[in-house]
Amino acid sequence: MKMKTAAAAVIAAAVLTGCGSQISSQDIKETQSTSRSDSSVTAAAVPNSSGAEKSNGVRAVAENVKLLGRTYADDSGRLWMGLSGTGVDLMFKGSSFDITMSGNQTDIDNAARVGIFVDGERVKDVVLSGASERISISGKGSTAVNVRIVKLSECASSCCCIESITASDGEFSPTPEKSRRIEFIGDSITCGYGIDDTDLSHGFSITTEDCTKAYAVKAAEMLGADVSLFSFSGYGIVSGNSGDGTKEKEKTVPQYYSSYGFTFASGFGDKKPQDIPWDNSRFKPDVVVINLGTNDSTYTQLDAGREAEYTNDYVSFLKLVREKNPGAKIYCTLGIMGNALNDAMKRAVEKYTGQTGDKNISAFDFPVQDMNADGCVVDGHPSVKTHDRSAALLSEKIRSDMGW
Repeated sequence: MKMKTAAAAVIAAAVLTGCGSQISSQDIKETQSTSRSDSSVTAAAVPNSSGAEKSNGVRAVAENVKLLGRTYADDSGRLWMGLSGTGVDLMFKGSSFDITMSGNQTDIDNAARVGIFVDGERVKDVVLSGASERISISGKGSTAVNVRIVKLSECASSCCCIESITASDGEFSPTPEKSRRIEFIGDSITCGYGIDDTDLSHGFSITTEDCTKAYAVKAAEMLGADVSLFSFSGYGIVSGNSGDGTKEKEKTVPQYYSSYGFTFASGFGDKKPQDIPWDNSRFKPDVVVINLGTNDSTYTQLDAGREAEYTNDYVSFLKLVREKNPGAKIYCTLGIMGNALNDAMKRAVEKYTGQTGDKNISAFDFPVQDMNADGCVVDGHPSVKTHDRSAALLSEKIRSDMGW
């Protein structure tokens, strides 16, 4: 699979062909850096560092903002975002505020892409290529606005952080938690790989990756649920994407599931997300959706022995997922980019239930994408239409089963 840089060792799911489109890729508007200036914060807030509150901002912590996904706060007060969909969600009353952010990857195709939404509308689309950037967000005075700052791109390529939030006037408060929670564990499909680029001559770039347009985030929105993503392009259960059928064991999701993720970049300051244990009590999902097997199929290649290997490793992973999420309903899904391992996935569910007696789990087949009718994007990945259809089908299934 074609990638633009060696640093992007994140390999996409199997390349499919036969899809054409005339739609051009989305232009990315980079927010320009501005010089920092001191401003006071009138809201009662946790200070940027220990001791007296400083005039250069407040910390992005739970007292001030709602944390999205597996975010990590370091000792200096920075909030790190690695995985797709990580970020903050807050309510703001006031005229405007600034958020200072920085990334840890200077290569444009692997830097962190961040979307900023005000009352559900995207107002900023930022690529953080290393240096600190100060981004201004307009408020509505005494009328509260909802602001979401979301990492659109995946962890393996890069991480980024919120250094501070500043305002000359106004109030910050966390957006209320939703009553439902869903965790998605997946690969490039869950990441929204290439979703903004239908030029099939292109390869991977974070500038065209957007998890908020993918089926997982959309299904959670349809269900009125908070969402956490744990996904990596090219990764699988027993093997990552393989160009020649060789097992790519290092590109597997289960080995990182108990951590904050995985990155080839410098990570969270002086720490790598894969080296930091994740506390599952911070996000207790009602539902866990696993969508892994598309990349494994490039290794298994219809070989019965290799399919059994996939099934057995899947059973082991299900036991880990259950250990971390004892009360969640688990859905094992597959099929959007091919259904070669759907039966092996179902056998894993049956074998797991037989071994554990756990029946709070089921399998769900996605229809294979119709590239002629719905188009596709970079490297044969699903189009927005396919993601929308998949989100609707999955949310309908979960709503029916869960009584939502």
